[in-house]
Amino acid sequence: MTELDLNRPPLSAYERTEIDRWLQRYPADRKQSALLAALHAVMHTDHYVSVEKMEAVADYLGLPAITVYEVASFYSMYELAETAAARYSISVCTNLSCMLCGADQIVEQLERKLGVKLGQATADGKFFLKKEEECLAACSSAPMMQINHVYHTHLMPEKLDQILDRLE
Repeated sequence: MTELDLNRPPLSAYERTEIDRWLQRYPADRKQSALLAALHAVMHTDHYVSVEKMEAVADYLGLPAITVYEVASFYSMYELAETAAARYSISVCTNLSCMLCGADQIVEQLERKLGVKLGQATADGKFFLKKEEECLAACSSAPMMQINHVYHTHLMPEKLDQILDRLE
């Protein structure tokens, strides 16, 4: 272990438990299969994925750090910098699978209900509607959105209203 490794923030108990839960689903030699879930666990804890946490995930899964960097930077569902964001950050997947299933209607409904456009926050700072998301890795559950770290799938305008009403 290097001096840098000693200074790296460790994964929290929650993060390790969550990663271990996902690792049980895959053969022992396929730890990379749990990478998306591992990054998701870090997002749950820290609300973003720092380089230090990416390196900790790489160490925990026995992967090269570059593998974790590549995945974290490809998927826009992972925040890579700490931001002074709204209480609820909303991302709607607008990739092909979600668009074919009505993601454009979900975006329109969100903009109408919140009174903001993509890339804007509500005046009270409660909601931030992120710009278009390329992929949130839930194609089989389209259309879908993520509010903070929580996925909401198989969306329809009525379901969207129910979700937002619970947050208000």
